[in-house]
Amino acid sequence: MHNYSFFRRMAAMLAVFHVLMIVQMPLANAAMIGTGEVLAEQQQQVDRQQLLSMLDEQGVQEKLLGMGVDRVQVEDRINSLTSAELAQFNQQLSEAPAGAGVVGVIVLFLVVFIITDMLCATNVFSFVKCINR
Repeated sequence: MHNYSFFRRMAAMLAVFHVLMIVQMPLANAAMIGTGEVLAEQQQQVDRQQLLSMLDEQGVQEKLLGMGVDRVQVEDRINSLTSAELAQFNQQLSEAPAGAGVVGVIVLFLVVFIITDMLCATNVFSFVKCINR
């Protein structure tokens, strides 16, 4: 009789522990990822790397320093761009004439700075007013 109640208590405790372990397990979610989504994500990474590589050009660095803009700020802003903004900027750069590469990059970064200032994300230019205030 004593063994029977011991095993019964042990089984009850194991059942409780088993239920607690099942409750703590997260549920797995599986979904299909389309080829288009994967390609879009890869294109976004390529676009971002292309913009960041343009910062290595000596003429671009000189212009940015001349305007008082730090390279780290530019990199942070490029990394915070959405996929649509990245695609738009890279399209504008690809359509620019061959000799206007440096000028196009400078204009691109100025546009990025102005947009982020307007969205109150930064405060680089004092003449740009925040639209969210």
